[in-house]
Amino acid sequence: MVFDPELLAKLENALRGPLPGSSAHVKMVNYDRPSIERALQKNVDATPSAVLVLLYLKDERLHTLLMLRTPYEGVHGSQVSFPGGKKEKTDNDLLETALRETQEEIGIRTDQLNILGQLTEVYIPPSKFLVTPYVAFTEDLGDLNPDPIEVAEVIEAPLLDLLNDDFVKEKKLFVRSINSKIKVKYFDVNDHVVWGATAMMISELKEVLKGL
Repeated sequence: MVFDPELLAKLENALRGPLPGSSAHVKMVNYDRPSIERALQKNVDATPSAVLVLLYLKDERLHTLLMLRTPYEGVHGSQVSFPGGKKEKTDNDLLETALRETQEEIGIRTDQLNILGQLTEVYIPPSKFLVTPYVAFTEDLGDLNPDPIEVAEVIEAPLLDLLNDDFVKEKKLFVRSINSKIKVKYFDVNDHVVWGATAMMISELKEVLKGL
């Protein structure tokens, strides 16, 4: 997507709502996944968390930043996600969580980012995280210094690819949390499988951008 300064203002306005929410999320869910309402009714101890959907310019085109997590023992090991994590007691709010985690994981300065708004929160059943995605923009991404303990690879995704329906595919994946293979919808991003909560967030961003 070629950069248009007016696009950011339109996106910021659209993020004020109403947002497509679950109607966009379900487009990437072809497996048994409880709705956020049903999940939270069963689990009142959801962990507040946040991620950062960072838009930036590369070769005069908009990109977003994803990361492949290292293969640790947790349920999200070896998965692709936006930078982020759970809220710490020292965080004043979830936006601070998203910015802190992004700085720690990716190694970029976040104090001068243009915060555009937020997407609909997503509940992740295996980890019991209730995730708020924040959207931000920067013209200059600067130097990256990813944390090798948490980040196996930084993935630069052209936004135009994410808007293209040809990049939405299906395949069977082994899911550690249920110890079996299931067929999932995913975004094919630079040959990486982006599915689950991250795909749901991208799907909503895609719907918002297409409506501008």
